[in-house]
Amino acid sequence: MTYSYTQISQYLLCPRRYRHRYLDGWREKDNRAAMLFGRAFESALAALFRREDAPALLLREWSICRNQDLQYSKGDSWDRMLQQGIQLLDRFCQDDRVRIRQPRRNLQIKFTRAVSERNDFIAYVDAIGRMDGTRCLLEWKTTSSRYAEEPAGILSLDPQLVCYSWITGISEAAQVVFVRKRLVEVQYLRATITDEQRSEFGQLVEDTIRRIESAQFLPHSGIRFPQNPCSSCPYIGLCLGRPEMVEAALMRRPGAEQLGWLDELNY
Repeated sequence: MTYSYTQISQYLLCPRRYRHRYLDGWREKDNRAAMLFGRAFESALAALFRREDAPALLLREWSICRNQDLQYSKGDSWDRMLQQGIQLLDRFCQDDRVRIRQPRRNLQIKFTRAVSERNDFIAYVDAIGRMDGTRCLLEWKTTSSRYAEEPAGILSLDPQLVCYSWITGISEAAQVVFVRKRLVEVQYLRATITDEQRSEFGQLVEDTIRRIESAQFLPHSGIRFPQNPCSSCPYIGLCLGRPEMVEAALMRRPGAEQLGWLDELNY
């Protein structure tokens, strides 16, 4: 088996959600405008570092989604998001704080690490480069609201950055956050990941894989204020037995209907 950060985080969030997605074959429909825009914007960033026409590529990639039935957040539209994306690219160029040598080699880098005799862990790091002159891991984020900067050092607790540091051995990490708002903003956030954090993450990966392979998929229900992740979970229709909610939010990969025998297991 090959595992990833997404798989581990999905299991820790709710083991039953992991089962729905990775064993039963259900996956969320790609109709969230913010998610699809984020993909198009990251493609434009890559073009920027390759010294290509980044705004033109953003327009081309985002135009593919123009006539789709997308779910937009309040105040968003196709045209507004395109305008914000072009403004963010311009602001990022003006700041000139991030440098990536050999972009075809140092963007979207695949790392693989053995976690047991039969299991591997895989991760795709957005970039390795320099921010303000310091070599570090780089992660791109697009969002409609600013990321927290206080208390100092809070970014070092980000589990995905800890994962990237663990698999690469690089302690310095940074998030470049492209904030889509009325006046666009680019945040440059830094973190230092310790050896202890990397060691603990490795132990977490091994423990989680053991539980997955032991078929422990008990649900982690979350419907209590102020944290109620079940209400925003795309798989809630499966847990509630509501076919209309399943049809609206999910699709099943071909061949997954042959996995009905999993329902007969004693979890």
